[in-house]
Amino acid sequence: MRVGVIALLHESNTFISSPTTIEHFRENLIATGEDVRDRMSDTHHEVSGFFEGLDAEDLQAVPIFAARAVPYGTITKETFDQLVAMMFSELVRAGDLDGILVAPHGATVSQEHLDADGFWLAKLREHVGPSMPIISTLDPHANLSKKMVDATNAIIAYRSNPHLDQRARGREAASLMARTLQGEVRPTQSAILPPMAINIECQQSTVPPCLPFYELADTMLERDEVLSNSILLGFPYADVAEMGSSVVVVTDNQPRLAEELAGELADYLWSHRSEFDRELISIDEALDQAMKLDGPICLLDMGDNVGGGSPADGTLLAHAIRSKGIANSFVCLCDPDSVDRAVNAGVGAKLKMQLGGKSDEFHGKPLVGQFTVGSLHDGKFEEPEPRHGGFTKCDQGRTAIVCSDDGLTVMLTTRRMPPFSLRQLTSCGLDPSTFRILVAKGVNAPVAAYAPVCGHLIRVNTPGVTTADMKSLDYQHRRRPMFPFEPDTQFRAH
Repeated sequence: MRVGVIALLHESNTFISSPTTIEHFRENLIATGEDVRDRMSDTHHEVSGFFEGLDAEDLQAVPIFAARAVPYGTITKETFDQLVAMMFSELVRAGDLDGILVAPHGATVSQEHLDADGFWLAKLREHVGPSMPIISTLDPHANLSKKMVDATNAIIAYRSNPHLDQRARGREAASLMARTLQGEVRPTQSAILPPMAINIECQQSTVPPCLPFYELADTMLERDEVLSNSILLGFPYADVAEMGSSVVVVTDNQPRLAEELAGELADYLWSHRSEFDRELISIDEALDQAMKLDGPICLLDMGDNVGGGSPADGTLLAHAIRSKGIANSFVCLCDPDSVDRAVNAGVGAKLKMQLGGKSDEFHGKPLVGQFTVGSLHDGKFEEPEPRHGGFTKCDQGRTAIVCSDDGLTVMLTTRRMPPFSLRQLTSCGLDPSTFRILVAKGVNAPVAAYAPVCGHLIRVNTPGVTTADMKSLDYQHRRRPMFPFEPDTQFRAH
């Protein structure tokens, strides 16, 4: 039997004024046919899990299309149209199929289609008809929609944040596809979308408040009738009607049981909603804490969260570190112009530079001062361990390491790079353990990389397009009423 493999992944931050274009995808991944297998088989991504799982089940994997871009602004209409056209052209070229494994992100937004994933999945369902099984993975930051649910036979979300189990979930989806095609099971799913959004600061799966929620979901999997269940934490930076948290339960041809168990998960989430709305730590509070602790200390810059689409050139924490006189600190900034200046000057040159703070007015002013060019690099590195995002080969473009006289080390990159791997530093000759403070522009995703070397991680409520303070964002399309924006919102799953 032949099973198609399709992936279209983008986390779209609608609060960013600059759009995501086809060039952003070309910088990262656009592949068709066997090129999909060649470029993704050796990663920790769910698509790699698709190939591994289908091979183990003696099913023929038919790679069709895969595209991915680093999180950024809304996808332009032209770009999304081009990607979808390419997807369906390759689908026709693939010939007859018995099933399709799909890997949307779940928080993709285009200028024309706010529920972009729901759009292309519904189009796929219409194309293949109602009888062909379509089984989907999802990022737990998905803003689930009715279209996504209706278009698929089963949805399986990653169960970890940081996302370390993507490949395992891909294998699970392939195994479920095999059981479905062999007539062993008949997946039926139920989803519930409570009127609630979870603060990004509270979304780490291995600690409360998320941990007991996942433990409850795990106990349901002990039932033979339950094929899968998923918690979708949601992506608060996509201003769409579906924005928020949700749950999915997949059973073996028992729709009422799926509804009942999904209701139990939704009721748990709602009854514990206040635990997901807690106080945030300001820049000054974070630095006051850090100065009392032994290093290395990782400050998680939530307002400039590259994995949430931010510009990666925020300077607010760096300015605060310098004003407090904390030496031996590190920050990474995406600043192609400054990289060019450092490259032209050469290693050892001392320059007056203005670093970062150039993308918009939300993330701080440039760091101004004298900086010495310490080293220059091509910006390519590989991460052998499972890390958030699932990819092993990374390219942040030409990179320069510059140092100030007051003890601040700045990594300047040409491309935005989420801080998911310490290889980002070590490949440039930097030892993370030697710094007192490291700024990582993320929230939960960097934890897997930084926790082994940092005794303390502090999430900092910095301003920006990925601020953890959801209530400060100007939503136009979200549901109303909705918790925590309207605290008196009412909901009951049953």
